[in-house]
This record gives sequence, C-alpha cells and structure tokens, in this order.
Amino acid sequence: MPELSLTLLVAVFAVFFVSGIIKGFLGIGLPAAAMAFLTLFIDPRTAISLMVLPILFTNSLQYLRAPEPRETAREYWLFALAIFISIFITSLFINSVPTALLTVSIGFAMVVFSLQLLSGVKLPVTDARIWQVGVGVFAGVLGGLSSIWSPPVAMYLLARNVDKDKFISATGFLFLAGCLPLFAGLVIAGVVTYVSLAKSLFGLIAVLIGFRCGEILRGYVSQQLFRRAVLTAFLIMGLRLIVTGFA
Repeated sequence: MPELSLTLLVAVFAVFFVSGIIKGFLGIGLPAAAMAFLTLFIDPRTAISLMVLPILFTNSLQYLRAPEPRETAREYWLFALAIFISIFITSLFINSVPTALLTVSIGFAMVVFSLQLLSGVKLPVTDARIWQVGVGVFAGVLGGLSSIWSPPVAMYLLARNVDKDKFISATGFLFLAGCLPLFAGLVIAGVVTYVSLAKSLFGLIAVLIGFRCGEILRGYVSQQLFRRAVLTAFLIMGLRLIVTGFA
C-alpha cells in the first residue's frame, strides 16, 4: 500500500471523524460514508484496507451490547454463514478485480443503500431459509468488492418487520459475520498489511471521537433533516462513482 502523506492522513482522519458522527447520529452508514469520501482521493483497495478496524470494532460492539445475542445467532446463523463464505471468497480475488469494477461496486452499494432508506422500499420476502441464503450471498459478494454489505441485510430485516431491538441485534450479528472473513481475505490477498492496520487504527480513533460527537449532536438537530441530507449526499456520490467507473 502506498504511503500516505501528512495531508492525506489529515484527510483520512477527517473522513473517519465525519463517518463516526453519521454513525453516532443515525446508527448506520459508517462504511458508506467512509468509502464515499475516501474514494475521492485514494484508490478503492487502499480505502477498503483502512476500513477494516473501524468496521470490525464498531460492529463487534454493536452486537455484544445488543439484547439477546445468542437468540439472534440461533435465528440468523444460516444468513451469517452465507455472508461469511461469500465475502471471504470474493475478497480473495480483490486484487484481480479491475479498479473500475470496484469503483462501480462501491457506487452501486451506496445508491442502493441511500435509495432504500430514502424510499422505504422493502423486499417481498418470506420466512423461507432460501431468502436468508440468497440475500446473504448477494450481500457477501457486494461486501467483498466494496466493504459495504449492509443494504441487502437491512432490506431483508425491514421486510420481515423485525422490532427495533431485534433489528439492532441482527444487524450487529450479520455485519460482524462479514467483518471477520473480509479481514482474513484481505490479509491473504495482501491488501491488509501491518502498515495499513496502523492507519486503520488511526481511523478507528477518529471514528470513536466522531461517534460520541454524533450522539451529542442528535439532541440538537432534527434527525429527519440530517438523515435526508446525508442519504441524498450518499446517492449523489454513489452515482458519481458509477459514472467514474464507466468513464
């Protein structure tokens, strides 16, 4: 991974700080926000390597603090397994994937993420296990290419009308299920190194500071207005990435 200059390190810190604010304010959107801004000035593979520790730590924390984590694991183990296997296999080949395809994949994930939350579109799913496998594989492939696998997961859970506590617990579990194989696959592929981990730790510190600021900000700003502004920005940046990838 190429060394980042001091200017880029400051920019990376700022990106993760802002992403932490969004996560603290909305409870979602950390990978989408970080990838949206990081890909403005560094290549997608480098951006993904910097995302490892912030994603792993925040999702571990979310799952472990959620109510009834064991019950969630029993209910969604097949979903998690589908994500685990597909994201690991996909991430192994990330160095073979053209940069343009990575850019388009990230843009596509961001567009789906923003449109789904802005419109409230839900999948017509049933409780059949095949839905967990199918959505899990799709989420894993998307995550292995872009580090963003939350849109299909969130759409599935919203379509099942799970309650708030179960949604938090399930997303924490399923996001964590993708973090571990993504990390392993990127290490094996040579994308994650000791140097990138040190910089990822730098990003984690910024995320945690921003997260706390987001929690405080939540009490002073209209959540609906902030949410729509952030998601609209995601949509625009996602479309930009898609156009850039095809250019």
